[in-house]
Amino acid sequence: MATISRFEDLDIWRKSREYNKKVYAITLYDPFSKDYRFKDQIRAAFGSIMDNIAEGFERDGNNEFILFLGYAKGSAGEVRSQLYRACDCKYITEDECAILVGEVLELSKSISGFINCLKNSELKGRKFS
Repeated sequence: MATISRFEDLDIWRKSREYNKKVYAITLYDPFSKDYRFKDQIRAAFGSIMDNIAEGFERDGNNEFILFLGYAKGSAGEVRSQLYRACDCKYITEDECAILVGEVLELSKSISGFINCLKNSELKGRKFS
């Protein structure tokens, strides 16, 4: 198995970045763009997914990484809830909502899988080398 030395090489981080761009783009248009608090909240929640993956990786230990991946997964749940709210407010269409929710759910499952992989790994991170 290849060693990953940068969080930017993690598939879950790259996917979260890609989906973050999509969510950011939908918040640029009215009426979403005028709901400043909600717009900022969904952007922050999605940014939190990326940022927690990165921060956990940089901690150099599996236990801390797992903790931060849990935070990222929690933020993914928050984003999914906010997407439903955006749909209910007619800020996005039902089709847009279904696609985005599906992508975030897939990301959440990938984060869970990565957490399980780390829990079962004999490697404990660079901090413990």
